[in-house]
Amino acid sequence: MEATVERTLDRHMVGFVTALRAAGLPVPVGSTLDFGRALAEVGADTHSGVYWSGRATLLTRPEDIAVYDEVFRLHWLGGIVDLGMTADPAPLTLLLDDAPGADEADDETDAERDVISVRYSRAEVLGARDFAQCTDDELAELYELIMRMRVGGARRPCRRRKPSARRGRPDLRRTVREALRTGGEPVRRRFTEAGERPRRLVLLLDVSGSMEPYARALVRFVHAAMVGRRDVEAFALGTRLTRLTRELSTRDPDAALAAAALAVTDWSGGTRLGEGLREFNDSWGVRGMARGATVVVLSDGWDRGDPEVMEEQMARLARVAHQVVWVNPLKASPGYEPLARGMSAALPHVDTFLEGHSLNSLKALAEAIDA
Repeated sequence: MEATVERTLDRHMVGFVTALRAAGLPVPVGSTLDFGRALAEVGADTHSGVYWSGRATLLTRPEDIAVYDEVFRLHWLGGIVDLGMTADPAPLTLLLDDAPGADEADDETDAERDVISVRYSRAEVLGARDFAQCTDDELAELYELIMRMRVGGARRPCRRRKPSARRGRPDLRRTVREALRTGGEPVRRRFTEAGERPRRLVLLLDVSGSMEPYARALVRFVHAAMVGRRDVEAFALGTRLTRLTRELSTRDPDAALAAAALAVTDWSGGTRLGEGLREFNDSWGVRGMARGATVVVLSDGWDRGDPEVMEEQMARLARVAHQVVWVNPLKASPGYEPLARGMSAALPHVDTFLEGHSLNSLKALAEAIDA
C-alpha cells in the first residue's frame, strides 16, 4: 500500500511540475528533485506541506505566485489527487536561510505558536538551479557561494627531493651528519623521496555573446580558483585572446572583476575559439605554460571560425597538457548533442567533458581539477 502511495505521489509531483511549465512558469531543471526532498522532510499528508514545499523549490519569481496558487488549486485540490490528505494540523514555516544565528532569531517566534519548520541551506536549494533561469536575487546569492569556493589542485612529482622516514633513496649527507653525533657510527639511516609541487592550472573562459547567461558566474569561479595561488593562469576567449591572470589575482572579488571587465574589450561579442587557441598555443601554451598542466576550457563550443583550426589547436594542446577539461553549460540541456562545429571538432581531444550551468556542476568541476 505504501509503495502504491509513493508511486502515486511521484507521478503527481511530476504532473504538477509539468502543469506549472505549461502555465508558463520557468521551473528550473532539477527542481523536481528539490521538491521531492522537501516533501520527504515535511510529509505529503497536508495541503500546506505540499503547497509550501513546492512554492519554496519550484518558483523563481515572486510575480509567479498567483499562477502557482491557481495551478496548485486545480491540480492538488480539484479532485485529481487523493493521497489521504488530512486537515492542516498546524501552520507550516519553511526556513530556507542557514545564515549563522538564524536558529536563535527564530526561537522566540516559534515559541509563541506551533510551527513545523524545515531547514535547507541556500547552497542545497540553489545548487541545481540553472544560472540562466535564476532571478537577480538568486544570482547574487549564487555568486557569493561561488566566490566562497576553494578550488584545490592536483600535485605533480618534481626533481627536488624531500626527507623521508623509512622509504626511498638513501640520503648519504643526512646519514653522515647524524653519524657525527654518535661517534661516527651510522646508527640511523636517512632517506629521501620524490617531492611534489602543485600542478599548474590554466583556465580559458569564453566571453562571447552566446555565453552571456553563464560567463558572469564562471568568471567568479575562475577568480575563486586563483585566490591565494601562484600556479593558476586565466585567459578570456572572444574575438581575441586576453590574459587575465594579473587582474583576477587580487583577493578582493569586486576589484578583480572590475579589473577584468576593463581588460576584456570584446565581452559579449563574437567568438573565434580556434584562432584564440592558436594564439594561446603559440604565445604561451606549447612554449611551456600548458606543459603538464590541467587546462580547463569554459565554452559552449560555438565558433565562427574554421573547425579544422579548432581541431588542430586542440590536438596541439592535448599533446602537452596533463589533462584537458571542457566545461559546456549547454550539456545540461535535455537531449543535448555536441552539434556545434567547434564543439564536435574539440571533443576528440578532451579528457573530461562537464556541465557548467549550476553551482553543483561547478563543484564537480572543482573535483575534476583536484583529480
